[in-house]
Amino acid sequence: MSLPTLRVPRALSGADLHVETRAGTHAKTGSARACARLTTTLALAGALFASLVASPAADAKTPQPKPALDASAVAVPDRYAADAAQQIFAAGGNAVDAAVAIAFTLAVTYPDAGNIGGGGFMTVYMDGKPYFLDYREKAPQSATRDMYLDDKGNLIKGMSVVGHRAVAVPGTVDGMWEAQKRFGKLKWKQVLAPAIKYATDGFPVEPWLQKRRELAAQGFGGKTNFEAYFSNLKAGAVFRQPELAQTLTRIASDGGREFYEGQTANLIAQQMYGHGLITKTDLLQYKAVWRQPVTANWNGYQIVTAPPPSSGGIGLIQLLKMKADLKPQFDGVALNSEPYIHLVAQIEDRAFADRQQYIGDPDSYRVPVDKLTDDAYLAKRVEDITPDEVPGAAPVKPGLGDSMPEKAQTTHFSVVDKWGNAVSNTYTLNGPFGSGVVVDGGGFVLNDAMDDFEAKAGVKNQSGVTSGDINTIAPGRRPLSSMTPTILLKDGKVSLVIGTPGGSRIFTSIFQVMTDLYDFNMPPADALSAMRFHHQLLPQKTIYWEPYRPIDGELAEQLKARGYTLEGQTFNGDVQMIRIDGTTPQPAADPRGVGVGRVIQ
Repeated sequence: MSLPTLRVPRALSGADLHVETRAGTHAKTGSARACARLTTTLALAGALFASLVASPAADAKTPQPKPALDASAVAVPDRYAADAAQQIFAAGGNAVDAAVAIAFTLAVTYPDAGNIGGGGFMTVYMDGKPYFLDYREKAPQSATRDMYLDDKGNLIKGMSVVGHRAVAVPGTVDGMWEAQKRFGKLKWKQVLAPAIKYATDGFPVEPWLQKRRELAAQGFGGKTNFEAYFSNLKAGAVFRQPELAQTLTRIASDGGREFYEGQTANLIAQQMYGHGLITKTDLLQYKAVWRQPVTANWNGYQIVTAPPPSSGGIGLIQLLKMKADLKPQFDGVALNSEPYIHLVAQIEDRAFADRQQYIGDPDSYRVPVDKLTDDAYLAKRVEDITPDEVPGAAPVKPGLGDSMPEKAQTTHFSVVDKWGNAVSNTYTLNGPFGSGVVVDGGGFVLNDAMDDFEAKAGVKNQSGVTSGDINTIAPGRRPLSSMTPTILLKDGKVSLVIGTPGGSRIFTSIFQVMTDLYDFNMPPADALSAMRFHHQLLPQKTIYWEPYRPIDGELAEQLKARGYTLEGQTFNGDVQMIRIDGTTPQPAADPRGVGVGRVIQ
């Protein structure tokens, strides 16, 4: 007798695994002995199937590691992603399995930033070792340095932001594929199942998502096919995405490379033909890259964070170390007071000066990471900082000699599992809903990451920053980023997993939250809700404030008297973090967003 046919439900969880069979007729007509044999066979098959679902990659003879933490935990941008992670943990998955499931789920339920048409970075701590995965987008092979300039050398407004020519080769799917293939415990199909279910069955739209769609549609101005796919993204409606469900099903069935080599790649190439630069060859050649994370010792902890082409990891380490070097000046200064903001602004000037001059795609330039994070170098950088320095009185220059925020539509999530592994992941479409170009037949939005290059020397990108010659457009180059997925270790164990969207505000936001946590001993919720501000090299003497905790009243007057210009901004991060207290994970979501922190037993 052959084994009965087994079918995997579309969305799996440890609570609802079941087996379906086509052996019912046999059970009715056969002998009692045959029925007994069938019952035994089904029981054995079901047990085997359940064990494979729980840990398909594990050898039955290999003892499973003992839990290091009381529970697993996530801090994610929406509740659907938290539910997906809970399903994966219930099925026996680890932090990477959960992270991949979260990423694909957000591509469905958080479509202005979650994506399969963008790119990003993943910092991983697995089995006691740190790793970093770069799946940043790349310029197409036909891209040129002056591709956004007219015949007079002037920048063509909007071309690097809206439409087909703004699109860089996406990296998200290959990044998720590489991470799960290397570290995941579950099967690839399992981790995509929650996303496929949300795309097929739909999800109720919240008012905030409708508002983001409306603002994005105004920006696209009818120049793309965006409204054809997203006009029904209205509060209270159930939003279904059948074409995206088909795309995700192909990727689940054929593996991550289907996006670059299969039917999905064909759909992208067809969408680009005659309008954009990406070809089937560009997709075939795309590969995510494992890199050495940037590490540094600080305050008794080891920081594990993003290397180039991110500027964020270097910038974060510089800010933390320079603040520590200025301890005598900071002693007795109240958090977020006028003298505190003034001192922080001066160290931010120095970090951004180095960012502009020295950081780009490490495959194109040798970035001096060790020098930029060296203790002696940073101590020298702050020698001339004084509490009474006049803002902008002398230009701040890069510190090694010689001579930007991205938009808010990035998203971050943090994950720890009960075995003590962790994932800090930040990925992006760049602008809200990316370029506004949806792949016909594929149902997903493509990025506008080409705007992260320096399109013309000295001209700011859509986020207001410049980045110098090191970040000019070139075929196959990865644009500079500020994404800073970070893990903090204490004695070889995870102590903090943190990250945020926010462009050039990313590493200044993480710096402030970490300072609130460890220098001012705030509980996680208080550290997240504390006021944040932002300053960068250009424009000079400008402090940006946020509506959540505005700089106003006496504090505003004091900063103006010092010589600063105050400027409001609509966004200053959506930090998702997990702090580990002993063996207890403490997830926390930024009150500025709609994220969820959840402990999962």
